[in-house]
Amino acid sequence: MDRSSSQDSLPRTHNPVLHWLGKLMLKLPGWKLKGTFPDIPKLVVIVAPHTSNWDFYFGLAAKFTLGIQAHWLGKHTLFRWPIRRLLIGLGGIPIDRSKRSGVVDQLVALFQQRKTMILGLAPEGTRRWMPRWKTGFYYTALKANIPILMGYIDYLKKEIGIGPLIYPTGDIRKDFQIIRDFYRNVVPKKPEQFALPDLEQL
Repeated sequence: MDRSSSQDSLPRTHNPVLHWLGKLMLKLPGWKLKGTFPDIPKLVVIVAPHTSNWDFYFGLAAKFTLGIQAHWLGKHTLFRWPIRRLLIGLGGIPIDRSKRSGVVDQLVALFQQRKTMILGLAPEGTRRWMPRWKTGFYYTALKANIPILMGYIDYLKKEIGIGPLIYPTGDIRKDFQIIRDFYRNVVPKKPEQFALPDLEQL
């Protein structure tokens, strides 16, 4: 995985201890990183398939190894003392789903307020079998005018990596077809719990 100093636009942690820990977390079970993280200051990163709690472990290992300040979403009620600082330190962003503005508008506002922001999301929204993927990540990227980066976790290859970028066009079925094609051959931890997004339900 390319971690060259030319990637100056990326929000980074610059923490050698976490970098070492991330590499160890991958090396011990025999996993590897593949691909190059693009030098773009604002991104929505989708990670799939998501069928196991182990996905979070490998995602965290990749985040530490890359040294990127990637964020993730959590219910605002989770961000309480005494773990609030820990969750925020790990990249957590509290989201209040009861607000009238909605989650997508909250995220768009965050992207507009910040000079750099990498947001990682699991588009399936659950570890269970779910043919209808959530579309919040897509409309967040579309409204914020930022690209979507496809990340993957392949348990057959023992590989977590970076795929291509998608620039949302507004034609959601056309864009989701690209997403389907990319994830078609990625092997999840529990294949019976993974489904590609159903274009007819978009």
